[in-house]
Amino acid sequence: MHTTDDWITTPLTADLLRGALDVEHTEHGILPHRLPARARAQCADEQLATAESQPSGVRLVFRTRATALELDTIPTKRVYVGAPPRPDGRYDLLVDGRLAGRASVAGGHTLTLDMSTGATERRPGPPGTLRFTGLPEGVKDIEIWLPHNESTELVALRTDAPVEPAPESGRRVWLHHGSSISHGSDAAGPTETWPALAASLGGVDLINLGLGGSALLDPFTARALRDTPADLISLKLGINLVNADVMRLRAFGPAVHGFLDTIREGHPDTPLLVVSPILCPIHEDTPGPSAPDLTGLGDGQLKFVAMGDPAEKASGKLTLRVIREELARIVRQRAADDPHLHHLDGRELYGEREFAELPLPDQLHPDAAAHRRIGEHFAALAFEGDGAFADRAVAPTP
Repeated sequence: MHTTDDWITTPLTADLLRGALDVEHTEHGILPHRLPARARAQCADEQLATAESQPSGVRLVFRTRATALELDTIPTKRVYVGAPPRPDGRYDLLVDGRLAGRASVAGGHTLTLDMSTGATERRPGPPGTLRFTGLPEGVKDIEIWLPHNESTELVALRTDAPVEPAPESGRRVWLHHGSSISHGSDAAGPTETWPALAASLGGVDLINLGLGGSALLDPFTARALRDTPADLISLKLGINLVNADVMRLRAFGPAVHGFLDTIREGHPDTPLLVVSPILCPIHEDTPGPSAPDLTGLGDGQLKFVAMGDPAEKASGKLTLRVIREELARIVRQRAADDPHLHHLDGRELYGEREFAELPLPDQLHPDAAAHRRIGEHFAALAFEGDGAFADRAVAPTP
């Protein structure tokens, strides 16, 4: 049993974080952000603010001989009126790259949402403590992956041996942007979102800009992607444009071109993979918006329905099938002058076969098993063989 005299407290600073684009200093500690302050200042949308502060893919990374550690955090728990309590967010501990523990933190702030009215209420709460003990002896690299679905203020890190920043891994950096599916939706934990799984299989370091409900071709997101150092970039576009019903076909094509133009300003030769939507039957041929079906909420069974009319496609309303066709056309057109631009049909990640075996529980989001399947498919299609991200470096001649 450790006493307070045994612990060494290490200041929490940005050099201990990976996967965050910005760090906000708060009254109690630091709050990782996945969009820079300039981007956050350009949009007052509360959903975006919540999504980008949920640290999907963000992890504390350090080197130490410690065999025990404690991390104080203030998570923000979401509570839905009329629904059963959600499970606490999960922290995943990796030791030298291997999963060595999982835990959650009680307490924290609460964000109560009434999906029938859109009203929200925030209530402050106390910090909680995460504790891992019995770690292997000797020097090791520690990663604590923060919950992908809870905003997490980091308050204090204590260990029973000194801590230092881990050296750079030498792996390629993969920068990914997408919707709630990329953010993590109903994944089992932070290392089990499909991008985290694909990154592990592909041997790369992930920066995940999957933003739940907010993959809307926003210029500030394009600039964040442009200004973030990366060796590989992917964009999974489409579902939010349909289910939020924010754009028509006339605006969609030029917006995609502008988004790509901005990214290319900072990454002119970086492999850039444009991924169209996975299969989502309710929106394949029916435009948005989506709306929640609250009839089963009390039993924890939230589902979504498409509110558009298929006939509205004639006036330019977007469906997933229309978006896939347009993205394929745009990439084909641009690839004539951009040999590093690639396209992947999202139905190769999750299509009819996957839907039959692993249906979308709420009609929009994949569950934990489907996240794993998508991650495995992406790794095979992007990182192997002739994939856009395959490592084609040639070893030097002896």
